[in-house]
Amino acid sequence: MEPIKDVREISHIAYGFMASKALFAALHLDLFTRLAAGPKTLEELARETAIVANRLRTLLTACVSLGLLEKTNGGFRNAPACQAYLVGTSPTYFGDYYRLQIDRQVFSTFVHIDRALRGERVDFYGLMNDAAEADNFSRAQHSGSLGAAHVLAKLVDLGGYERLLDVGGGTGAFTTTLCARYPKLTATIIDFPTVRHVAEQMIKDAGLADRIAYRPGNALTTEWPEGQDVVLMSYLLSAIAEDNARALITRAFQVLRPDGRLILHDFMTNDDRTGPAPAALWLLANVLMDPDAPGLTPEWLSQLVTDGGFTDISVTDVIPSITKVLIARKPAYRRS
Repeated sequence: MEPIKDVREISHIAYGFMASKALFAALHLDLFTRLAAGPKTLEELARETAIVANRLRTLLTACVSLGLLEKTNGGFRNAPACQAYLVGTSPTYFGDYYRLQIDRQVFSTFVHIDRALRGERVDFYGLMNDAAEADNFSRAQHSGSLGAAHVLAKLVDLGGYERLLDVGGGTGAFTTTLCARYPKLTATIIDFPTVRHVAEQMIKDAGLADRIAYRPGNALTTEWPEGQDVVLMSYLLSAIAEDNARALITRAFQVLRPDGRLILHDFMTNDDRTGPAPAALWLLANVLMDPDAPGLTPEWLSQLVTDGGFTDISVTDVIPSITKVLIARKPAYRRS
C-alpha cells in the first residue's frame, strides 16, 4: 500500500465506520431480501419495513452512494453482489455474518481497542457465556467460515486419513466440509459448551452426526483425544497469547500419529508486516480477544511449528489478502 498523501484519504479511513453501519442497518431491515424479486419503490419499502419514508430514503440514498443498491425509474434494486450474497434465500447468503457477528459483536467490542492496546482484557469471548450471544456468534461464524472451508478443502489432501481433531472448531464449518469431501474421515470438535447445541444441529443438518463428535471445553485445558491423523486449528492461534499458541502446537504434536498433518488456517500479514490491510486489521481486532495475541506472519508461524517438531511446512493463500493456511507434517521420529 502506498503511503497516503491527501487529507481526503485520511477522511476516507476516519469515516469508514459510517459505511459499515449503513450496510448493517440495511441488513437489519432485511432490505436486500425484500428486493430479491425485483425493484420496489420508496413507499413500498417504507410500508414493509415500518420505517418513515423520509428516514428510509436517507438510508437508501446512502446505500446507492456506496454501490449496495441501484436506483431505477421510481424505485431501488439490489446491486449484483448484494443479490448474490445478502439475500436471505440465496445459497451463498453471507448477511448473518455481517449482521450478527461483525455489527453486533465485533463492531461493538472494537470501541475498546485503546484499552486492549494498553493491556486491559476486554473479554470478547465473555459473550460465549451467554447462551443467546453464543448462539448468534456461532451461527454467524458458521456462515462466514463456509467459503474459506470449501477453499481449504481443495488445498489439502486428506485422502487416506481417518481421524481429524478440530481444535476451537466452533460449529464445524471446516470439519463438516472436510468430512463431506473425504468419506473415510471421522472427526472430533473441541469448543465452548455454549456452542455445542448449534454445532450439533449443523452437524446433523450436514448428515454427518455419525462421523463427527463434539467435545465441550476449553482448547487450552480440555483433554485432547490421542491417535489423530490430522489436527486443525482455524482462527485460533491469532486470538491467544504467544505462550498459549506454543502450548497448543506442543499438544498437537503429542496427539498426532507419526506422519500426521497439522493444518493452521488464520489471519496472516506478509513477513515484512506491511500488509495487506484486511489481514492487518483482523489481527488488530484479535488484540481485543487477548492483548498478548501475536501478529501472525508465515515466517513467524513456520518457526513456531518448526520449534514444535514439525517438518515439510508449506503456506498457501486461502482468502487472498486475509487468511492463509500452513500445513506441516509430524515426522516418524523426532529429531534430537
